Amino acid sequence: MTNRDTNVSTRRGLAVLAVAACIHALPAAAFDNGIQFGPSGPGASSPGAVDREFVREWEKNPPPGYPTLSPANVAPTKSAIKKYQDIVASGGWETVPAIKTFYGETHFAVAVLKRRLAVSGEFPSSSDESEHFGSDLDLAVKRFQATNGLTPTGIVDERTAAALNVPADVRLRQLKNSLARLQDYVGSTAKQKYVAVNIPAAQVEAVQGDKVVSRHTGVVGKPDRPTPLLRTTIHEMNFNPIWRLPPTVISKDLIPRGREMQQEGKNVLVKFGIDAYDGAGKKVDPEKINWSSGQPAGLSYRQKPGKDNPLGFLKINFNNSHSVYMHDTPSETMFGRNFRAASSGCIRVANIEQLAAWLLADTPGWSANRIASVREGGERIDAKLKKPVPLYFAYLTAWATPDGVIQFRRDLYDRDRSGSESATSY
Repeated sequence: MTNRDTNVSTRRGLAVLAVAACIHALPAAAFDNGIQFGPSGPGASSPGAVDREFVREWEKNPPPGYPTLSPANVAPTKSAIKKYQDIVASGGWETVPAIKTFYGETHFAVAVLKRRLAVSGEFPSSSDESEHFGSDLDLAVKRFQATNGLTPTGIVDERTAAALNVPADVRLRQLKNSLARLQDYVGSTAKQKYVAVNIPAAQVEAVQGDKVVSRHTGVVGKPDRPTPLLRTTIHEMNFNPIWRLPPTVISKDLIPRGREMQQEGKNVLVKFGIDAYDGAGKKVDPEKINWSSGQPAGLSYRQKPGKDNPLGFLKINFNNSHSVYMHDTPSETMFGRNFRAASSGCIRVANIEQLAAWLLADTPGWSANRIASVREGGERIDAKLKKPVPLYFAYLTAWATPDGVIQFRRDLYDRDRSGSESATSY
């Protein structure tokens, strides 16, 4: 990549962050046509087309916003519950047709969309029955998308329609469940330095003094391999780490792949540079492993640092009984996607060096420059934090912040018992 390409990418990223800050910080009434959220409204080169670069930048660079586990969110979340109790009592909202609509169109579904967004508060007028998709609706759709964990393109696509059609009573249940979870954390997070992972949002927050120092896009566990809830402390980092394959990966990934490749006359360990060890710690000849037998389940496996190591250049350690950790990754493509439940339970962290520098700020001998040097040089080194930092893996699918904004996320693991497919998978 040239310097010019780098500069363009940097400017684009900064622009996305500025837009994100506007969306998060302002109540619905504060939005006007002067705020540019993305490429789908007036001036878009191709109406209805999604700017993939905008989507990637938005997903990779979330704005700091307010801490999810902040004590200051309790009162606003209670107010949000009252609002949604009133909405439910009034009959909820209409179902929006699953028809793609966007700025400039005229369609019967647009009038339904306006009424739906008027009920939840994103669209200013419930009396506008026009079927034209104008700039005011464009802004309302973008605000809805941004507060529901979707990229604010302004295009009502399949995923946006699914989020719009989560029933009001389901949203109310999410708010009530999340309030109880939030209240369970606030005694621990008040004025603390800590790291929080909100699993449904697939985001990581570095928080100090009840302010978000940095927010990072994450990749969390698949629904069938969920990331566990945790309360622990970060105590150590491994730079250019050796990957010790966790039990879930061994049983669900390595062994099935080993059997498959053995039938093709190939060896999974040789291909991926993984070493196997017996119970005494002795290295096992990969060619002598019978993947169709019970032998592989009794072995342990390690992969040396390198470009193919799935931990990337950094692993963040904390005590837990689930064999999970936070780590870098050699492939950052997932960070630019909206649905990021793709791991075996561990958390991949975007811009992890920034998080590492913050965690090691009080540890002598460590700085952002040294971290960059270790990454560049590939040095294998462990760093113990001078003072362990609290870490929380939480599950909040709905909450409100002091600015009056109500946030919703997909009920990724159906822990709210939403009973609505769209609430879990949109």
